[in-house]
Amino acid sequence: MVFSCFGDKKKVVIAMAHIGALPGTPNYDADGGMTKLVDGVLADVEKLQAGGVDAIMFGNENDRPYVFKAPPEGIAAMTAVVEAVKPSLTVPFGVNYLWDPTASVSIGAVTGASFVREIFTGLFASDMGLWQPDCAAASRLRRNLGRQDMKMLFNINAEFAHSLDQRPIELRARSAVFSSMADAILVSGPLTGQPAEASQLRSVCETVKDVPVFANTGVNIDNVGDILALASGVVIGTHFKVGGNTWNPVEGARVKRFMDRVASLR
Repeated sequence: MVFSCFGDKKKVVIAMAHIGALPGTPNYDADGGMTKLVDGVLADVEKLQAGGVDAIMFGNENDRPYVFKAPPEGIAAMTAVVEAVKPSLTVPFGVNYLWDPTASVSIGAVTGASFVREIFTGLFASDMGLWQPDCAAASRLRRNLGRQDMKMLFNINAEFAHSLDQRPIELRARSAVFSSMADAILVSGPLTGQPAEASQLRSVCETVKDVPVFANTGVNIDNVGDILALASGVVIGTHFKVGGNTWNPVEGARVKRFMDRVASLR
């Protein structure tokens, strides 16, 4: 099962384009400024597209420590970066502002994104404190901005957090589709770069039939065969980086090897 924005592609690979730390965050490089942010993302995007990925998702992973409500300078800067990079894109794109659903929808809507990813539902104890997203506000904002076509990808088991909802993950996934109208379900591991538990991914894929299910973290060239045997696609960031380090630039050769592997599985 695939989205129309990916054409007839099956087993979709969405690659992360991690923007450098945005203005107002502890790691922001004020000397390099916005020019450095744009140049860094452009370099990664060029390698990702040359390697053959199906879509790109812009994210602010470098804005540690993360917040639940995006500041105005963060929203403005991320929007500006995406707009600056758009002319270079040859594949569909999405956005994710960690961890603010309405900010993600706002940025995605105004930049013309095909999809947004976020924690839209649930209640979590997290590194950032009690995590209680407002799915209704994000969904209504998408409607009010006239972007019902923009897909909302629901990450249902948050990284850096523990769900306080004791229902089995497959039931939470099915509920997100039924009650919150999720366009896709994403299953994550406990931290960035760590894979989802195989049994959880399998149970969600076997239960959710109405929308695509993606593996959201920890996908690599060694496990992608097993993962794509179950899931509709993957989101991948860390494995494409130099040395497999989340905070490094993208390495083109790693992207090419991975996509060659995916091509053999399709």
